[in-house]
Amino acid sequence: MLDIASLVRVHVVLRVHADALIAAQNDMGVCDAIRQKALVGKPEAMSAPHLPKVAGIDPTVPVSTHTAGSLSEAPSATGAFIQDRLAGWVSDLTTLHELTERLAGTGTLDDALHELLDAGAALVGARRGLVVFEPSDRRGPVSTIGLGLAHAELGQIETVPRTATSYGRILEGLPDAEDALTTPDLPGDPGLDPRRREVAARLGYAASYAVPITAGATGRLGAAVWLYDEPAEPLERQRHLVGLYAGYAGEHLARLLELERARADVATITEELLPSRLPRIPGVQLAARHRRAARGGGDWYDALALPEGALGLAVGSVNGSGPGALAAMGRLRSGLRAYAVMEGEDPVAVLSDLELLLRLTEPARTATALFAYCEPAERKILLAGAGHAPPLVISDRRTEFVETSVSAPLGMLACWEAPSVQITPEPGETVLFYTDGLLRRTGDSTDRAFARLHSAAASVPKAMRHDAGAVADHVLHTVLPDGPDRSGSARDRNDGSEDVVVLAARFD
Repeated sequence: MLDIASLVRVHVVLRVHADALIAAQNDMGVCDAIRQKALVGKPEAMSAPHLPKVAGIDPTVPVSTHTAGSLSEAPSATGAFIQDRLAGWVSDLTTLHELTERLAGTGTLDDALHELLDAGAALVGARRGLVVFEPSDRRGPVSTIGLGLAHAELGQIETVPRTATSYGRILEGLPDAEDALTTPDLPGDPGLDPRRREVAARLGYAASYAVPITAGATGRLGAAVWLYDEPAEPLERQRHLVGLYAGYAGEHLARLLELERARADVATITEELLPSRLPRIPGVQLAARHRRAARGGGDWYDALALPEGALGLAVGSVNGSGPGALAAMGRLRSGLRAYAVMEGEDPVAVLSDLELLLRLTEPARTATALFAYCEPAERKILLAGAGHAPPLVISDRRTEFVETSVSAPLGMLACWEAPSVQITPEPGETVLFYTDGLLRRTGDSTDRAFARLHSAAASVPKAMRHDAGAVADHVLHTVLPDGPDRSGSARDRNDGSEDVVVLAARFD
């Protein structure tokens, strides 16, 4: 009787160069196919029913059968077969590891869905496809992303009745669509919906393979479909690989979905805590710009009409980020509005009351604030700040920071000693208020950040200076040319927790 275990053990010991074979198999893997983005001509091999090597898989390797041959031939044939199988398994594991590492490096839903489509297409040997992200709890977000399909082509696919498509049956939770769905021959399928056959012929695909995207905590998240140019279907081994990959992708997408929804909730709360519109006061033009941090910072602004045609302007920043900072910001802004109505003509008194409020409600938190009492008819501004950056006056003749008195932030004052400062803007001048997030997001030192801001303000084109909104936009985009949501460089290290607020007041 043939002792297969002994023969295999002896064969593996003798094959001391097995690593070289495994390395050669890996060189033929799916990851190399993904890296080769350029396609030359029609990829017939990717659409053929019998595919070439994928992830080190050679479909032509014969299945082991019992043979009546001599025992002297058995060790070599059996050992070579097992060696090939081991090399294939190692290649599969390597491929999955590399693909999941690339997927784990994505930080947004769109990036993850694109990566899912690319990797899945290489795993099943397809050239085109689409993924429909539609969480089963109906809370959104919903999106459709294509691979090798233009926007108009995706629109044509969406004209097919939903239950007639493989991804539609998965998303609708039909009983026959709990697992992957294969349509190996669209033109030759007699039961195919006529509209689906028409769209497939128009777009030039003849087969499809769809898999559900699910996660344990959230359930069904969407479905991915890959399209073949010719009648075809993936091999059993390819199906297994893409199934494992889709399982990991579902869990990763569920985590990104949770983050996306949390950010949306923070954005909604932040916008609700800030003014929905700015007051219209004769003699002054107002514009505000707010750029929210990813985790939700505590920067805020306010503008309110006061008795006798006066105007109250305020900007401030609460240290920290997240829901706690947002709650503290809301309390401070509400308190400042009340104090401004009662004693707005005395900015020092307003900030003194705000200091007391912060000590009582947020004893472990600090904040900066600047309040300005404006009389537009006389172009007179009386302002006071608590640890806040000075405003900037912008005009054709000058660009300079207002010299304000030095004061510690709110929550750190033993007693209030800093007096208020009065300025009188000239007609056509714009006073720019901003939070320290604008300076910190530059990633520069304080001196360099102030110099960058001054240079940006001085470079406002003359044609824009009559519009407060245009001035604010120019300064913001010049100081932060790539926008406040940049990531990946040293100068953007604070983007995750730093809001940016710019409030511009142009006097006639």
